[in-house]
Formats: sequence, C-alpha cells, structure tokens
Amino acid sequence: MAHMSPAVHLVWATVVIMLESFLVYHLWSFDQFKCLKWNHGPYSGAFKRVMTYSYLTSIPLIAIYVVGFAIIKYSYGFTVIPGIGITPTPYELWSDSARSAILPLYLCFSVAWALEMVTHLEELCFWLFLIHSGSAKQDWFRSLYFKTWAIGSVVAVILMPLVTIFTRGDPYKCEAYTFLVGSLGSLSLTIWFLPILWTFPTFLEGLKQADVDTNTIVRLTKFHELNCIRIFFRFLFTVPFVILGIDGIRPHQHINDKMFPTDLLGMIAAVGCVVSSGITLIIFFPRSIKGEMANREAARERRRLPDSNTSGDDLMNEQREGQHVSAYTLPRYEATDPSRSIQKLVIEEMEDDENPKYGLYEVSPSLSLQPNRRTKDGDVELGTVFPHTDAALSRHNTAIRKSNVNHIVHNWRSPLEIGEPPRWYQ
Repeated sequence: MAHMSPAVHLVWATVVIMLESFLVYHLWSFDQFKCLKWNHGPYSGAFKRVMTYSYLTSIPLIAIYVVGFAIIKYSYGFTVIPGIGITPTPYELWSDSARSAILPLYLCFSVAWALEMVTHLEELCFWLFLIHSGSAKQDWFRSLYFKTWAIGSVVAVILMPLVTIFTRGDPYKCEAYTFLVGSLGSLSLTIWFLPILWTFPTFLEGLKQADVDTNTIVRLTKFHELNCIRIFFRFLFTVPFVILGIDGIRPHQHINDKMFPTDLLGMIAAVGCVVSSGITLIIFFPRSIKGEMANREAARERRRLPDSNTSGDDLMNEQREGQHVSAYTLPRYEATDPSRSIQKLVIEEMEDDENPKYGLYEVSPSLSLQPNRRTKDGDVELGTVFPHTDAALSRHNTAIRKSNVNHIVHNWRSPLEIGEPPRWYQ
C-alpha cells in the first residue's frame, strides 16, 4: 500500500484493531482463553495446533502491517508533484528508517495472507471430503483431501514470502506482485467454495434422511448460513486486490495512478477482510449460549445448595449413623426435546441400609447426575444435575441409530475438532 493515501491505511488500522478486540472478547467468552493452551481438549494434536495458531497469528500480523503503514503515511502526508498534482508522498522522499520498514511490513502481510490461505484451504478440502465420502468409516487424515491441504499449505507458506523477497527492489512492484499472487490464491479458494454452498442444502437433507442428531443438523445449518455470508465478503476482499495487482504489474497503470479508484478498492478490501475473518473466528470457536447458561446455572446451584440444605459433613454423618434422609429433590431443568418434559429426579434412601430403594423417574438423556464428591480439603460437594455437551449427545444418539454417514459429522463442532490424527502426525 505504498502508493495509497493515508486514509486507506487509517481505515484498515481501525477495522483490524476492532477485529482484534472482538477476537479477545470472543475467546474470553468462549472458554477464558483455554483454547490457546498447547494441550487442551481431546483433539490437541498437531493438526489442531497448526490450525489454531496459524489463524490466530495471521490477524496480529495484518495489524502490524496496516498500523505501521498508517503511521508512516500520516508522518509524511501529501506532496505536490509537478505534472501530477497532489499525491501521497512517494517512498523516495521518506527517511531511511521509514524506507527500511517497507520490506518487513510487506513480509508481515505476505505471511499473514499465506496463513489465511492455510485456514481456508483446510475448510475447502474438509468439506469436499465430507460431502463426497462414501463410507462412514473413511478417515479424513488418510484421505487425498488432507494430503492436498498439507501440500497446498506448505506451498502457500513458502511462496508468498518468496514473492515479496524477490520483488523487494521496487516497493511498487513488490506490492503489486504480493497483492496479485495472494489475491489469486484466495480468489481460487473462494470460487471453489461455491459448489460446496450449492450442494450443502442437499447434503443436509441427506443427513436428515439418515436420521442424524438434530443438534448436529442445527450446527451444520448455522455453519452453512455463516459461510454464505463469509464467501460474499471474501469476494469483496480478493477482487479489489486482483484488480490492483493486475494493474500494478502493467507498464502503464490505469487505476493505481488515480487516487479515488485506488482508495475505494483498498477500503472495500478492508471491509471484506475484517468481516470474513470475524466470521471465521465464530466458525472456528463456536460459542454455545445454552451450554454457557447451563454452566452458570449449575454453578449457582452448587453455591446455593450448601446454604439451603444440610452441610456436607452433617449429611455424611447422618448417612453413616443409618438415620433416615428425607427425599432430596434436584432442581428442574428443561429438556432438549420440547415435546417431553423432565420430571423431578428424586433419590430416596430408606432406613434399612441393606435394602435401598431409589425412586428414579423419567430423565432426559440430555441430563446427567453428578454424585456427591469429597474434595481435597475433606469437604463434601453435593451432587447435581448437569446437561450433557452437544458432543456427548451426538455420541449418545449415534450409538442408538446406526447410519452410513461419516462419523465426523456426528461429532463435528468446528474445523478445529475434526478428530484424532494418526500417530505419525501427532
């Protein structure tokens, strides 16, 4: 962006910083940054680490690039050039320190763009694999699509910085070739996503016919709608850079030498980049508002129960002495199936310890009973009812109803949690 006006860089810097703020807020709301740990969750293999850190690294690199150029551009402002008029100050009139920062800033942008292509290529290959998988046991990590993603990712990570390095002699040409190679790669991935969007409703209908869990259908439908919006903004991001890149490598520019079309295309690309990256964040780290509310409700119940009932130590003493314990009614929770109501779960312990009787009524499979537990301090934490996670429900329903749908569909929540990679990959 060496030839663009300071306003374009200010727009880029503003929206990217807003994206960074949203990223921090979303990850904190998601799991208090636990997802950033090296070993976290059941899928903390090399694949998840590559996908997580490549995406989360690309956004700060873009921020460094746009903020750095915004500072330089506003430091030098505009210059009157005879025969051309008022134009942003060319890099030839910058100080040595400012000129020395051009290549590092371009490298940040090219690496960030390469990491972004790694992210979108993985999603493209995965959904092509899933839609065309003909076996329920077909493994993503041993498929041709996974190998295509691995090879394509290596090519992108190597090619983009090399293009910037080999054209560093002329900052304008360096910028043009970086824009052109990166935008053509991203545009091709975006175009390849169109057949997936077109066939995805049919894919969902096939899952319904296969009697796949409703929660899984809901998650995939939400993903499809978000991806449709994201693909639109991906076009807004890539097409302007294709235009600027093609015009920039020509001997005579028809767009890059005019301030209005250059700035307009640059600002449109900023909006497309930030919105599409924000939607990618939501898809990669999907929040479950229902689960978050249930966890908060369960935490409040655990804090409330010791105050409103007999303390844990007294309860254990009464049980040891064989005294009668009155019926203890656990809190009521809503069922995931609205056509069936959850009745109270009542546990009754009779005075005869040798013949306990448990009055267990109808309970939804979406709920599970946590028994009393003794903590490390010696206190007793009373049991409670807590809802199963969506993944646990999917495994429960999958065990009940067998189908030829690939097993990844039942457990899928985000592109980061596809499954366990083979040992040679971990």
